[in-house]
Amino acid sequence: MKTMLKLALLAGAAWSAAATTAVAQNAAPGETGNGVSIEELVVTARRREETLKDVPVAVSALSAARLEATGASDITALQQQTPNATVQIARGSNSTLISFIRGVGQQDPLWGFEPGVGLYIDDVYVARPQGAVLDIFDIERIEVLRGPQGTLYGRNTIGGAIKYVTKKLDLTKPEFLARGTVGSYDERNGLLQASIPFTDKLAAGFAVASYQHDGYGENLTTGQDHYDKDVMAYRASAEFRPTDSLFFRLAYDRVNDDSSPRHGHRETAGLTPDSAVLSDVYDTRAGLQGPNRVDTRGVSFTGEWNANEILTFKSITAYRDGETDTIIDFDGTVAPTLDIPAYYGDEQFSQEFQVQFNTARVQGVAGVYYMNGYAEGAFDTIAGNLGLSISSAGKVSTTSKAAFADVSFDITDRLKTSLGGRWTQDKKNANVFRAFYAGATRSPVLGGTPRPILQTRTNYSDQDTFEKFTPRASISYELSDDLTTYASFSRGFKSGGWDMRGDAFLVPQTVDGYKPETVTTYEAGLKGALLDRRVSFASAIFYSDYKDQQITTQQVATPPQVGIASVVDNAGASTIYGAEFEGTAYLTPSLSANFGVGYLHAEFDKFITLVTGTPVDISDTRAFQNAPRWSSFLSVTWRTDVAGGTLRVTPSLSYRDDYHLFDAPDPILDQKGYTLVDLGIVWDAPNKLWQVGVYGKNLTDEEYRVGGYSFPGAVYNNSIIGFYGPPRTWAASVQYKF
Repeated sequence: MKTMLKLALLAGAAWSAAATTAVAQNAAPGETGNGVSIEELVVTARRREETLKDVPVAVSALSAARLEATGASDITALQQQTPNATVQIARGSNSTLISFIRGVGQQDPLWGFEPGVGLYIDDVYVARPQGAVLDIFDIERIEVLRGPQGTLYGRNTIGGAIKYVTKKLDLTKPEFLARGTVGSYDERNGLLQASIPFTDKLAAGFAVASYQHDGYGENLTTGQDHYDKDVMAYRASAEFRPTDSLFFRLAYDRVNDDSSPRHGHRETAGLTPDSAVLSDVYDTRAGLQGPNRVDTRGVSFTGEWNANEILTFKSITAYRDGETDTIIDFDGTVAPTLDIPAYYGDEQFSQEFQVQFNTARVQGVAGVYYMNGYAEGAFDTIAGNLGLSISSAGKVSTTSKAAFADVSFDITDRLKTSLGGRWTQDKKNANVFRAFYAGATRSPVLGGTPRPILQTRTNYSDQDTFEKFTPRASISYELSDDLTTYASFSRGFKSGGWDMRGDAFLVPQTVDGYKPETVTTYEAGLKGALLDRRVSFASAIFYSDYKDQQITTQQVATPPQVGIASVVDNAGASTIYGAEFEGTAYLTPSLSANFGVGYLHAEFDKFITLVTGTPVDISDTRAFQNAPRWSSFLSVTWRTDVAGGTLRVTPSLSYRDDYHLFDAPDPILDQKGYTLVDLGIVWDAPNKLWQVGVYGKNLTDEEYRVGGYSFPGAVYNNSIIGFYGPPRTWAASVQYKF
C-alpha cells in the first residue's frame, strides 16, 4: 500500500507538470496577465538579495503564505516540504531541534557537539539546538540551503543552512493581528502581533504566541500528560530609518517550553511486569520525575548603510543564551533502571561586519566574523540494577574568527562565474568529568544526596585550535530570460572537539578528542520558469565526498566491566549522491500545485571502530541515519469565491522512504516508509480583515518513529524505546488583522 502511495505521489508531481503544459498551450492570449503567472521570489542565500533563479545554490524558499496554507505551526514542517531534509523535534523534547540535509547533520543534541546544519534567525547564527524548534509567526519566508555553505555561513553548515527570515516593520501604517486556534487534544493556541510607526522613520512591534495542547498519551505511573505542549514565544523589535541610506533594527526573542517530560515508548518487553509493550505508542509507565523546561533568549542589533549605488555596509551584533532542565526515563518503568536527569546551559556573543558591492559586471559580499560561545551541561545515568549513578559533566568555550568573500563576475550578459572562500579559526577549551556514585539516586552534581565519589572515570582539561579554509566556485549560464543552468563546487567543515560523555577508564582514547570533518560537494542544476511563467522549478544533482566523519558509537560494558560509554571519533568516510526537483505550477487561474522529489544515496566507504581496542573497519555493517532514499511532497490548492471572499482548499501528501535512526541498523527501531496526508481549508473575508481556517494533519493516523534509544540486555531491562511523530489532529482558527 505504501509503495503504491509513493508511486502515486511521484506520478502526481509529473502529472501536474504535464497538465500545466496542456493548459498553457491552450491558454487564451493575455490570460497569463490575469494573475496566473508566478512572481519572481527574492532570497538572500548568498547574503545579498537575488532572485531565486539567479542563485547557483540548491535552495528551497517557503513563503509565509505557503506555510499558512498547509497549517505549518513550526519549522519541522520543512521536513515534509523540502527534498532530502530531516527537520524534527529531538527525542524527549518539544523545542530541541534535530536536522539533517542530504544525510548530513546532528542526531545527538549534546552540549559541546556541533550541529551539521546551521540555523539562522535574520542572519544571526543559533549555535545550540535547544529552543531551536522555531514556531512560525511574524515571518516573511524560510530558506533551506542544501549542501555545504562553508564560504558564506561558516563552520557547522556542512549539510546546509536554514534561514528564518522575519518581516520588516511597516513605517507607513499600524498593523495588528490576532489569531486563536482550537483543536484535537484540547489544542488552544493564541497569537497577538502588532506594530506601530511613531514617525515615518521609526516603528516598533511585538508578537506573543502561546501553544498548548494536552498529551497524545499518558504517563500511567505519574498521571502526567505524555506528548503534551506548553510553549510561550515572544518577539519585539524596533526599526529606525533616519535617511534613505541608513537602516537600524533592534530585535529580541524568547521561547519558554514547560511541556511535560517525554519518555518514549517501550518497543520490546523487559524482564519486569511493568515493562510490557503498551498498545498505545504515546503512553509510558516511566517513573522518573522532576523539572522539564527550556528557556532561550536572544537579542540582536543590525545596522545598514548604503554608502552609494555600489557599496553597502552592514553590521550584525547578537547575544543569545539559554538553560534546559530535562528528564528522560530510558527504561519506561517505575524502577530507576535507566533514568536520565540532565541540565544544559549556553551563551554566545557574535559580531559580523559585511560589505556588499554591486557594479555592472561585479557583485559580491565580503566580511569578518567573530563569535565567543560557552556551553555546559551535566546528566546522570541512574542505573538501578547496578546500584550506581553515573555522572557526566563538562563545559566547552569557543572563540571563533573568520574572514570571507564571495564575488560574482558577469563574463557576458548570460555567462557568470562566482568565486568565494572563508578562513575560519576555532579555539576551544574543554573540561570533561565522569564519575560513579554509589546508590541509584541523583548524583551530587545534579543536586542529589551528598556522597563521595565511588570511582572517577574521566577528569581532564584540554584545548585545541581548529583552522580551515573552505572555498566555493560556480559557473552559471542563462539559457533564456527565464532559465538558468549552473555547476558548482563547495566545501564545508564541522569543528572538532571532545566527547562530553567520554569514559576514559573504559575508552582511554576519548581524552584525545576528535578532529574536524569535511564535506566536498559537486553540484549541477537547472532552475527557472517555463510555459509562459506558469511553472517555476529548481532541479539539482549532486555528489559529496564526506571525510573524517564524526560518529558516536555507544558501548554498553560487559562483565566484569560496568557502565555505559560513548566514543566520538573520526570513524567514517562516505560517498553521497542524489538529485532534487521541486517547483510550483499554476494549472488554471483557480488551481495551483507545489511539488518536490528528492533522491538520496548515502553509504559508508570506511567506518573504523576502536571500541574493541584494535582498529576495525565495519562499514559493511553500518548505514546512514536519517537519510531516506526517497522523499517527496505534493500539494494542490484550489481557489474559489465563497460569500464574497476567497476559499482556498489545500490537500497535501508527503512521503519518506525507509530510514535508520542510528548508523547501526536495528530492525526494532528502523522506520519503514510512510505517507502523511494533510488538509488545509482557509477562507479570507471580502475585506481581507477576517480569516477562518480548518486544518487536518496526519489524516490517515500513521504511526512513525522520529527517534529512539537502544540499551538491550538484562542489566538494563532490555530498554529499547521509540519516540513518535504526532497522530491525527484537527484544528480550527480565526484570525483578524488590519
